[in-house]
Amino acid sequence: MNSPTPIYIIEERKLRRNLRLIADVSRRADVEIILAFKAFALWKTFPIFREYIHATTASSLSEALLAFKEFGAPAHTYSPAYTETEFDEIVRCSSHLTFNSLSQYERFHDRATRCSLGLRVNPEYSEVGTLLYNPCAPGTRFGVNSDQLPEQLPADIEGFHCHCHCESGADVLQRTLVHIEQKFSRWFPQLKWLNLGGGHLMTRKDYDVELLVSLLEGLHQRYPWLHIILEPGSAFAWQTGPLVSHVVDIVEDHGIKTAVLDVSFTCHMPDCLEMPYYPDVRGAEHVDEDSNIISSLDQRKYAEQEASNTYRLGGNSCLSGDFMASWRFPHPLAVGDEVIFEDMIHYTTVKTCMFNGITHPSIGMLHEDGTLELLRRYDYEDYRNRMD
Repeated sequence: MNSPTPIYIIEERKLRRNLRLIADVSRRADVEIILAFKAFALWKTFPIFREYIHATTASSLSEALLAFKEFGAPAHTYSPAYTETEFDEIVRCSSHLTFNSLSQYERFHDRATRCSLGLRVNPEYSEVGTLLYNPCAPGTRFGVNSDQLPEQLPADIEGFHCHCHCESGADVLQRTLVHIEQKFSRWFPQLKWLNLGGGHLMTRKDYDVELLVSLLEGLHQRYPWLHIILEPGSAFAWQTGPLVSHVVDIVEDHGIKTAVLDVSFTCHMPDCLEMPYYPDVRGAEHVDEDSNIISSLDQRKYAEQEASNTYRLGGNSCLSGDFMASWRFPHPLAVGDEVIFEDMIHYTTVKTCMFNGITHPSIGMLHEDGTLELLRRYDYEDYRNRMD
């Protein structure tokens, strides 16, 4: 790509491909699908999004303001804990407002009469394997259990919100719906809407879109009065562009070679360390960490040429753990070479930090005509302003 600086590049063609699929599912299944800002919030792309969807979901005052001011529509808002100082402004920017607990409802509901109110419920079932991302794990702080609900809901509660997926397939939704309906369907006649949350990765290549549509149609048949809402985040930006980085140095210790990059895992790709998962690196093959250690065993196991092309990829912060290992490249790396991390648009720009004063990668849009528009470049003032 020959980018002069590290940069996230969102590709318009791929974004529109995802948006068309999502809009088609919304139309066929007669459901509302909205964008979750927690995964993607690049507001300069909102004109494109508004061609396909009509609302977004927020979980904070800043996200609600982004929905209201930049997307141009009030948000479907949920927060684990609304605060006294922010609540009224959140209400002003929201069409739907979901409470995480009955105590939060009791405290604030009288001040949210302009919104359609809901409760987050916990089906006590989730197939999310990584505990950090499992919202239904024992001891969760998210949602109300069925045995905590009164038989007659408060008169102003119009919906239930249930989120228990993470990059999941339609088969997971199929199994989850069994638990949701077993625990909560007796309250459905008192409701107007059901929000099935995010994590529906319908734009992934192997996702069974037909099963998803069938499941949603089945919900309509069983509960025709309910307005069904889905709020995926990753699905919108899935496989829509890379993070382009560059090698700035090659260092070696105890036989481990590290290509030091001009980006940081902890600052710019935090999910790689939190999840953890190995990102795809264009043109490189992920190999076992032990293949980097030069010993008599390794010399027998790996050809000299292969070992010379194998590197840890190290970030440019001072955090000792700011690296991932190991990748084998088709040729030795050199200072100035590009290292391209695929699928780095969702859960990246929304989670970056300026730890250590590391400069953020720029953000660009690769338009369908092949032109690259620079949407944002970061500098010292961005870091300084965060320290105000």
